[in-house]
Amino acid sequence: MADRTFLVLGGAGMVGFEVAHQVATRLAPERVILASLPADGVARAVERLRSLVPPEVEVVGEWGDLFVREEFSRRPRRELFEDAACRRAIFEDLFGPLEAAFGRSRLARLVGAYRPDVVIDAVNTATAISYQDVYTAAAIAERDIRNLVEGRQVAPVELARNVETLILSLSVSQLVRHVLILDRALSEAGTRLYMKVGTTGTGGMGLNIPYTHSEDRPSAKLLTKTAVAFANTGLLFLMARSPGRPLVKEIKPGALIGYADVGHRAIEEKGAPVSLYAAREEALGPRLHLRLDPAGFARRAELRLPVVDTGENGVFTKGEFEAITAMGQMEFVTPEEIARLCVQEIAGRNTGRDVISALDGAVLGPSYRAGVLRSRVLQEMRSLEEQTATHSVALGQLGPPELSKLLWEAELLALAGGTLPAVLAAAPEGLSAAAVALVESRPGLRDTITSLGLPILHPDGTHLWRGPFLRIPEVAGEVEVAVGPDDRDRWAAKGWVDLRPASFARWQQRLQAMAAARRGAAQPGSAGAAPETSISDDIEIGTVVAWVLANELGGYRIK
Repeated sequence: MADRTFLVLGGAGMVGFEVAHQVATRLAPERVILASLPADGVARAVERLRSLVPPEVEVVGEWGDLFVREEFSRRPRRELFEDAACRRAIFEDLFGPLEAAFGRSRLARLVGAYRPDVVIDAVNTATAISYQDVYTAAAIAERDIRNLVEGRQVAPVELARNVETLILSLSVSQLVRHVLILDRALSEAGTRLYMKVGTTGTGGMGLNIPYTHSEDRPSAKLLTKTAVAFANTGLLFLMARSPGRPLVKEIKPGALIGYADVGHRAIEEKGAPVSLYAAREEALGPRLHLRLDPAGFARRAELRLPVVDTGENGVFTKGEFEAITAMGQMEFVTPEEIARLCVQEIAGRNTGRDVISALDGAVLGPSYRAGVLRSRVLQEMRSLEEQTATHSVALGQLGPPELSKLLWEAELLALAGGTLPAVLAAAPEGLSAAAVALVESRPGLRDTITSLGLPILHPDGTHLWRGPFLRIPEVAGEVEVAVGPDDRDRWAAKGWVDLRPASFARWQQRLQAMAAARRGAAQPGSAGAAPETSISDDIEIGTVVAWVLANELGGYRIK
């Protein structure tokens, strides 16, 4: 099926626009959506693109911040951080339930509204996240906390603002939440391919990079940008290894990207024009004022110079551009070359520049030797179980909580029912009663389970065997919670060993499905060897639970 709708995130930027241009002229889409932060930039990009592409291609513009909820997407980030209610809302979107944050997300709503076949993400995610400057936020918050500890007065409102700003500036939490929302939005929209235009953060240079964004070197902010850029690649690598997702690719330029324009223009810094002032002479004394009132200087005009516009990297003078693009420095690559690679990958051609594919080829996978040794490890542990009369089943320290619950339930099922055919032939009530008898007659087995934080729910559903602590429910900072009408079933499903007949009926359904899948073993040769055909009549708890994880939780590898 042809790709008809292309969503270009960062489409008003230098690279995003050129990708949209080449997509519209070479891939014959029905619609191209340009989504970027500034309204005026989007309007200009839409007008320009319409003049360059065939009239049958619909060009749509969308503006706003993709990293916040819909209602905040057209407000400056600085303004949001100054408002206490907005800060609390952003905190909830970053650290609260993912389901609610997804429903509010500007990015999720944008993808859901257009349901694009292909998404090209040319937003410089690493810069957008890392340049919120956690280092300055940390210094300010630490100063306030130290003043408070040492008895100096600190305004509570100011302290709250500065601590919350620090928390909201943390890069990893922002990136993880962003990728989780992106992943779900693309999956629900049925997007075929997600193409990321990433960054190395240093223009391809190493830790010795002599350039920064105005701060001194070595630049922690710049290296944070690199760290976020490659963390983003790592999360995309995981997306590409997850079933039910779009194809995932990334082009990662390792040079300065340029250029968009050359001209003689007014110079700006932090969004404000730079003025040309007449210099004045002063004698050096014991103190030096770093900033003086501009009114004390004769202002001549706005400062205007010949500059080259390199998009996200900023504008450079001739000298700066000549230095940064010299051989052995960043050098540079053009947006057209990046866009050409993107279009070739979208069209199915292998350019050799997809970072995700490169990682796939370089990552060390499972080995034959380890597969052979696995059998030896399991045999040694079975022998130790017999010698010590213990059950090596689950500690509860490896998540998710369902894993320990499922393993212990499978162990009780194997002990109570025996073989797979015997379990399938039994009544759920009989299996439940046999499991209770085991728990009551073997205090070592029962106490091991409960001492690990896994309660055992009695068949009547009203009593628990338990130890001093419970892993489920998970409620941060609380030692006691109310029990609602639906909580018992929810907690039992999540992490309680459930001895109710309904739980064993559910296990019989699983085992029936496993038994049905074993028919594939009748195929000749290697075709008969697959995870679903490896279930034996003996209930091997790890193999059985691995089947549940793969088929019910969707947790299996595809590469």
